[in-house]
Amino acid sequence: MTTSGTLVLLFCVATAIAIGARRFRIPYTVALVVAGLGLGAFTNIQPPQLTKELLFTFFLPGLLFEAAFHLDLRVFRTVWRSTLALAVPGVLLATGLTATIIAMAGQLLGLADSLSWTVGITFGVIIAATDPVAVTAVFRELKAPPRLAVLVEGESLLNDGTGVVLFSIVVAYVAGAGTSIAAMSGQFAGIAGGGVATGFLVGWLIALVIKRLDDPMIEIALTMIAAYGAFVLAEDVGVSGVLATVVAGVMCGRHGRDQGMSAESRAATESFWEYVAFALNSIVFLLIGFQFNASNFLALWPQTLLAFVAMVLARGVVIGVLVLVQNRLGEAIPRSWQPIVAWGGLRGALSMVLALALPEDFPQRALIVALTIGVVVTSVVVQGLSIPWLLRRMGVATTNDVSENNQSSARP
Repeated sequence: MTTSGTLVLLFCVATAIAIGARRFRIPYTVALVVAGLGLGAFTNIQPPQLTKELLFTFFLPGLLFEAAFHLDLRVFRTVWRSTLALAVPGVLLATGLTATIIAMAGQLLGLADSLSWTVGITFGVIIAATDPVAVTAVFRELKAPPRLAVLVEGESLLNDGTGVVLFSIVVAYVAGAGTSIAAMSGQFAGIAGGGVATGFLVGWLIALVIKRLDDPMIEIALTMIAAYGAFVLAEDVGVSGVLATVVAGVMCGRHGRDQGMSAESRAATESFWEYVAFALNSIVFLLIGFQFNASNFLALWPQTLLAFVAMVLARGVVIGVLVLVQNRLGEAIPRSWQPIVAWGGLRGALSMVLALALPEDFPQRALIVALTIGVVVTSVVVQGLSIPWLLRRMGVATTNDVSENNQSSARP
């Protein structure tokens, strides 16, 4: 089948799944991954490979920008301390805990040859950050309190940038680049801070132009330039394109849409980005399913199960530490939300792409890639399917809340 024919087929499948998911009240993203698993068995379907270049060039800027563009800043101001704590020290702590659990369990279970410290720290940094694509897509399908949704979505937007920057530093370190903790900290601050500054500049300039226009089509084009332009510019100068796109999206949403657009332009722009998110989410989650290799999973199921458990335990500890700190700072997370925040940290396409981006000669690369793909698919399916139940169980959403939202949401 040709590439164009494959893309048409994927969109047809995604549309059919969107209809079925709403009817059967299951998370749309989970259904897409399962469909990708099934379609992957047909050898005549050859979808595009989910490479770092494809995700960073096509998928990620649009998805990040759309989520940041619609971020409710009024609600975000009430949870910004928790969000930043999860996005920076939380990622660092989760990376270290995951690596420690994997390495120690490998020693105890006689798997030290495969689950070494090198595998643990590399897998830990790949899987530490929750994926904005997976998290935002799932939580938008569920009728949860706005503050809870913004906390989880905001964390996934910011810790995504932290994870990408930390990944590049860890890979260089494991590959033998001699450097000190102070040097790595300085490099991290420079890449992250440069990304924020780039996104602020691009978003501010685009918002300034939008305020002087009243043409929906041109204003939509300007937001597209902000989304992809901020990412490309930041990557070209060696700083975080992820953080640049997030900051540009927030700037365009706050100063461009809310302060500079007419009602007509605002409605047109929001509808456009809602469709972009639907289309990109549809393809990326199908491609996640296609990447899964059943034979690799069966051969490595003990290591994969251990890696998944390590990821979940590390996330639970991070949330526990956050709760203790935030209770003292006056930004307490309600008790009923804590299991949801811990369990709702899904991993997605970004983790898979980071694993695939490892150099070909990286120590135990094949094992790390296989573990990452297995854990990501498990995370999306197991955690994604159980989140609606957990929301109801904790009294955060009722059965009717979730089902009605699945039927009426304009953004699957």
